[in-house]
Amino acid sequence: MKRLSIVASSLVIFTLLISACSFTMPTITKTKPAPAGRSAPASSEPKSSAPTATLAPETSSTAVSNDLSGLDAYESTLTSVYERVNPSVVSIEMTAKVKSSIPQLDLPDNFPDIPQFSFPDNNGSEEKLQQGIGSGFVWDKEGHIVTNNHVVDNAESITVTFEDGTSLPGKVLGTDRNSDLAVVQVDKSKVDLKPVELADSNKLKVGNLVMAIGNPFGLEGSFSVGVVSALGRSLPVDEASTTGTTGSYSIPDVIQTDAPINPGNSGGVLVNSRGQVVGVTTAIESPVRANAGIGFAVPSAIIQKVVPALIQDGKYTYTYLGLAGGTLTSDLAVAMGLKETQRGILVNSINPNTPADKAGLRGSDKETQIQGQKVKVGGDVITRIDGQELKKFEDLVSYLARSTVVGQVVTLDIIRDGKEQSVKVTLEARPTAEKTAVPEESSIKGNAWLGVSLYTVSPDVVKAMNLSESTKGALIQSIEKDSPADKAGLHGGDKPVTIDNEQIMVGGDIITAINGDAVENVQDVRSKILRASPGDEVKLTILRDGSEKEITVKLEERPAQ
Repeated sequence: MKRLSIVASSLVIFTLLISACSFTMPTITKTKPAPAGRSAPASSEPKSSAPTATLAPETSSTAVSNDLSGLDAYESTLTSVYERVNPSVVSIEMTAKVKSSIPQLDLPDNFPDIPQFSFPDNNGSEEKLQQGIGSGFVWDKEGHIVTNNHVVDNAESITVTFEDGTSLPGKVLGTDRNSDLAVVQVDKSKVDLKPVELADSNKLKVGNLVMAIGNPFGLEGSFSVGVVSALGRSLPVDEASTTGTTGSYSIPDVIQTDAPINPGNSGGVLVNSRGQVVGVTTAIESPVRANAGIGFAVPSAIIQKVVPALIQDGKYTYTYLGLAGGTLTSDLAVAMGLKETQRGILVNSINPNTPADKAGLRGSDKETQIQGQKVKVGGDVITRIDGQELKKFEDLVSYLARSTVVGQVVTLDIIRDGKEQSVKVTLEARPTAEKTAVPEESSIKGNAWLGVSLYTVSPDVVKAMNLSESTKGALIQSIEKDSPADKAGLHGGDKPVTIDNEQIMVGGDIITAINGDAVENVQDVRSKILRASPGDEVKLTILRDGSEKEITVKLEERPAQ
């Protein structure tokens, strides 16, 4: 009986445990859609289905508000701008003849021709076709396409491809190196042209949203976004192709942006949040020749002045004063007996028979020592032009480019021998041989001239020239005729190679030191030359054909503004 009681108790406990732990397993069923024309059988019991991913309706009842969120509005703006502007942006492909250096062959005069072989000329070189690619945009309904001058410079043939895939041959109608702008003509009857709308770049502010559209690395219709990083930059034209070359042309009022810009973007558009063009993407500053967050665009204020002239006359005429000078720094002001806070433009020299000369402006005729460097002082200090304050050299270049025409009389407020006075100057057309003076850096003279186009030695250059991996310096790509470098017998490049989608001339001298100070890049050369005076002799240590040698160059005055 006791054993029966124990067994009964155990059964009760076991039953309670099972009851306490019991649960209902969910049932997963696979259903088939009802056949067409037949309704699914009705069920009196509600059925639950497993959760699955579904496409939300465009207007969802779960939305908190019908209004777009901040992010939605931002995305909508970007999409709207792209869809509006991209049909106006084009891809530009060009071919140009370049000279390629090849070994001289000692062959008899009667040596027979070899099929498919072209013999070098007397200089040991032959011409080859080099291809390049850039961007552009539709200016008007007449078939005018705007791009950068360096995109179509020396082009033998040009092909313009539109957003719809239409490709047309193009012809250069006009170019302007000083603004790095060019106009290409296409047949307006062959394509539906959609011109851009321009905005006033003078109204831009740092922080404004901007977008770039172009063909980086040949990738058509690429869109990138950023902000205006800075305004009023000055861009040497020879640096506009991001080669790091030196030169004596400059573009004023350049827009700096962090919107990603890469090789191939040149000639494309920089637009505001309304899709209006505020600039033409032109150059980048980068140690790797690709986007590093510093891009530059020629402002629309310059585009609006230059492009109509290129269409009508094929060129643009600039006004000029005919002087060379630089920003008056605190050290220079003190050296001239002025207040340390005085700002303006110190005139270094005046070209004869120029507007500045005819108006009686005076250049610097005294020398002093500042930070161990000889500096010219004593010239007129220009503080205003037509009442507009000038704090740095770029301000003068900008005003002349943006606000003056040939024959216009401008009033310059100057300080001469410590006293203020006004001088009237009648502006003339800049001679075609003239070049825009590069604005000078702090405490430098800046009017000495070497006359070379440079490129910082990179691993690609080292490989192309079969140099030691440790080689550093500045490669001379080309030399201006009758320049100090030309007279001293320096050698420019004679073999084109493509580095990061851009043609670089290699084989020239490599500057490794100036006056015994090591040179590692283009900026080192610029810094040394800008701090020298015309007439100074500099000793260049160069690498030529694998051997190091020294050449003395007598610098001359930079062609005047």
